Amino acid sequence: MSELGYQALIVDPASIPVERSARRAKTDRLDAIKLVMCLLGWLRGERDRMHVIHIPTAEAEALRHLTRDRGVLQKEAQQHRDRIRKLLRTVGCWDGVEGDFAKRLARGEIVCHDGKALPESLKARIDRECERLAFVEAQQAKLEAKLVKELPEAEQARIQQLKQLKGVGPIGALRLVLELYWRDFDNRRQVGACVGLAPQPYDSGESRVDQGISKQGNRRVRALLVEMAWFWLRYQPDSAMSKWFAQRTGGRGQNKRGKRIAIVAVARRLAIALWRYLKDGVVPEGAALKAA
Repeated sequence: MSELGYQALIVDPASIPVERSARRAKTDRLDAIKLVMCLLGWLRGERDRMHVIHIPTAEAEALRHLTRDRGVLQKEAQQHRDRIRKLLRTVGCWDGVEGDFAKRLARGEIVCHDGKALPESLKARIDRECERLAFVEAQQAKLEAKLVKELPEAEQARIQQLKQLKGVGPIGALRLVLELYWRDFDNRRQVGACVGLAPQPYDSGESRVDQGISKQGNRRVRALLVEMAWFWLRYQPDSAMSKWFAQRTGGRGQNKRGKRIAIVAVARRLAIALWRYLKDGVVPEGAALKAA
């Protein structure tokens, strides 16, 4: 649309205000009038009239397929391993399927619970599963070998910058740069809201209840940040966020539910700290860098 001289806006439909009456008139004409009124208010600077979604560029969206394809291959490989385990359990075999399982199967080292050889039909099916697993693992290894090399130099530099922090691995840095930090944020509230880690209060009259986080935005990034928060506590024990978590949860005596709630807050703080680290070069308070 921009090539034709028009500016296209993608709007979150849930942000359009509607009447709360039980029955309300709804026609295409009324919907069009409501959208035009919201658009006019948004153009006047009333940003609460509707929420405009930031759409990544075609190049940035194309780069996401690298990490998402890796996740699909990783999931498929795990599914093949689980299927092999379940097939072995039917004959009482509890051997692991990692490593050189296919070679051990070919040598006849995988047997039933009573020491007898596997039935031919079962062994043939497991052989086919091993072939599929080997094919998926080969694709995954080929993709990981050229994953970072295909990215532009700017993204590669940002990934290397994130990897300098202890507790941030290459895959986590790659996914954060491509999935979250591709866009510019004005403040820390936008970072927390973008990943759905912002709290949603309910304050009406005498009722004050915390509804938890909004869970909006990219669910992949939200799950990744929670996982990275646990690694941050492990590899950055002297950082301010780790000390806050230890003080908040009261050490090892705290119940698991309290820790799961607190780790979400650590994930939100970590997202903001990494954004400041990439934008202004500010190292998170108390964080340690990896040795050169």
